[in-house]
Amino acid sequence: MKKGKRRTKKISVKKIVKICLGLILLGTISLFGINGFVKCSAGKSIVTLEELEASQEEQPDAVIVLGAQVKSNGEMSLMLKERVETGIAIYKAGLADKIIMSGDHGQDNYDEVNIMKAYAVEQGVPSECIFMDHAGFSTYETMYRAKEIFQVKNAIIVTQEYHLYRAVYNARALGIEAQGVICDTAVYSGDKQRKRREVLARIKDFGYTIIKPKPTYLGEVVPVSGNGNVTND
Repeated sequence: MKKGKRRTKKISVKKIVKICLGLILLGTISLFGINGFVKCSAGKSIVTLEELEASQEEQPDAVIVLGAQVKSNGEMSLMLKERVETGIAIYKAGLADKIIMSGDHGQDNYDEVNIMKAYAVEQGVPSECIFMDHAGFSTYETMYRAKEIFQVKNAIIVTQEYHLYRAVYNARALGIEAQGVICDTAVYSGDKQRKRREVLARIKDFGYTIIKPKPTYLGEVVPVSGNGNVTND
């Protein structure tokens, strides 16, 4: 071999495959590790309504009820109805004196929040005690807006148990002291698929809470300490 030349080693296809598989395995472990971290971090702050009643020491700024599907006839889906009814129960138990109904009202022909508020008013909750977050397009955006728009520092979050881990984690990562209250009383259609998707959603929101992108809409500050009717439209 001539002086100055180096012999180059060829990497076998088998070795390349091993490296790729190793990287895939490492990535998978990391992703599911994040899912576990989110669940573990938030899990200790998730309770039932009965447990909340027995243990609550400080009244929060508000109950945040997360939106879900509204049917084409204007009726709430079972998932949404259970969330709203649990929020109402928390209010009537005297555990919070304000409710934020947060959901999707991005189009004129689709409106979760007015339907949520109307139902709560029918059940005896004063209109002025209910705020509507018309731009709660995602769990992350709801918590970001709760902190920045509604000036929430301490909250009770209501949704189904599988969803609460992410909701509570997001709230805490964005600076809200939060507890989650489980509203499940039924097995919902598509539950298994929904829970599988939630694993990816937890990983996504873990990244969001680090980068902290702004939500689709912000707007003027509307302190939850005021009158909820200012959010009426």
